[in-house]
Amino acid sequence: MTRQDDGGSAPVGEYATRLVVGVGGRAGVSVAEVCALVEETLRGAGLAADAVTALATVEPKTKEAGIAGAAKRFGVPLLGYPAEKLAGIPVPHPSDAARDAAGTASVAEAAALAGGGELLVPKRRSVAATCAVATAQGHDLRHHGDAEVRDADGELVDLAVNVRAHTPPEWLKQRIAASLGDLAAYPDGRAARAAVAERHGLPAGRVLLTAGAAEAFVLIARALGAVRPVVVHPQFTEPEAALRDAGHRVERVVLRAADGFRLDPAAVPEEADLVVVGNPTNPTSVLHPAATLAALARPGRILVVDEAFMDAVPGEREALAGRTDVPGLVVLRSLTKTWGLAGLRIGYVLAEPEVIAKLAAAQPLWPVSTPALVAAQACMTPEALAEAEAVARQVAVDRAHLLAGLAEFEEVSVSGVAEGPFVLIRVPGAEQVRSRLRALGFAVRRGDTFPGLDASWLRLAVRDRPTTGRLLQALDHALALTAR
Repeated sequence: MTRQDDGGSAPVGEYATRLVVGVGGRAGVSVAEVCALVEETLRGAGLAADAVTALATVEPKTKEAGIAGAAKRFGVPLLGYPAEKLAGIPVPHPSDAARDAAGTASVAEAAALAGGGELLVPKRRSVAATCAVATAQGHDLRHHGDAEVRDADGELVDLAVNVRAHTPPEWLKQRIAASLGDLAAYPDGRAARAAVAERHGLPAGRVLLTAGAAEAFVLIARALGAVRPVVVHPQFTEPEAALRDAGHRVERVVLRAADGFRLDPAAVPEEADLVVVGNPTNPTSVLHPAATLAALARPGRILVVDEAFMDAVPGEREALAGRTDVPGLVVLRSLTKTWGLAGLRIGYVLAEPEVIAKLAAAQPLWPVSTPALVAAQACMTPEALAEAEAVARQVAVDRAHLLAGLAEFEEVSVSGVAEGPFVLIRVPGAEQVRSRLRALGFAVRRGDTFPGLDASWLRLAVRDRPTTGRLLQALDHALALTAR
């Protein structure tokens, strides 16, 4: 896994990510020194030199023979940017010396980022040269699976959105419908809050109800005063988007497919005061051990664990919800996935009372509607929890069937052990495969909008066996057409 500063993204080593290398150097720096530094930096990050599409620097440095010669040796263009443009680009490692000499706080990092990409490897130095590596373009953090079916008018089998099919169940619809007679009164969340607290064995002061997990990410970004936030990727992109919108510079820790997307706590910088990780993680479907996540806790650090899909894991093993022994722990839960309530917007936060108070102070008045509160209370009953557990066990069976079918295709690979209600696959020509599946009536989720993944990845929601059977037939056809 690799650490990335200032929103650095992109896969490490194993993907065909296009790269831009920002370079700087003292007057008279040699071609050999620049090339050696760039090659060592790429090799150390597991990146291929042939993925480099350009070298970039501040305009005056394009006349340096060592830098121009390095671009020629790599066989790529040398991009020069005005100092004033680079000066306006935030960099993770600013230098007063660089600002005085070149007009920008970091020639290498700013030049690498100037094309609109995201930093992958922060500044590295040799005696007379500097370099940094960025992706050639950024990820669309605001793209979500619903975009795949938004204009389909029900004509596509939806495997792009992770909401359980054929939901909400009838009993829940009836409970929600019965609440409509109370819409004249302002929402009162006390009963729902108490129900959530009881479900997790917590006092009500440790619970905050939210308009889905997405609102919780916004509250965390705006209310907790993080100085060095870190997001573990690939994962749901809204946490990072919310942090960026709140003005934070986000550092990424990117997990590798070659490692099964497993997390090593040591990869998270010790200085991080806010860490966000999903469990099980969207889109990888990997379930991290609770002990691994708890090892991320530190005094003065907020540890945010997104457990939006934990109720789809039988027994909710590895859950941290309900734990009070992990300092700074913030657990997010969503009721929209298992119960089919994405349009109602209901979720909750579990945290220390001091954190809950800060988040609540950032909420508008009456943030959760009466129907959503009724739904939350209904989903906390023993009967509802038993139903959710039965659903989780069926999802595990259906997922095994999907994985067995996918294993029949030599072109398809699955990295990591899938434990959620979706599966992440890698397939050559994935963009064409996705398009052909769409023509055959199936919508699947593209993977390249997730930091750490590229266009060779697709995410498939787990569905029932008949639907999976039809999908596998369509996939066989799509792969055959793509191979022509």
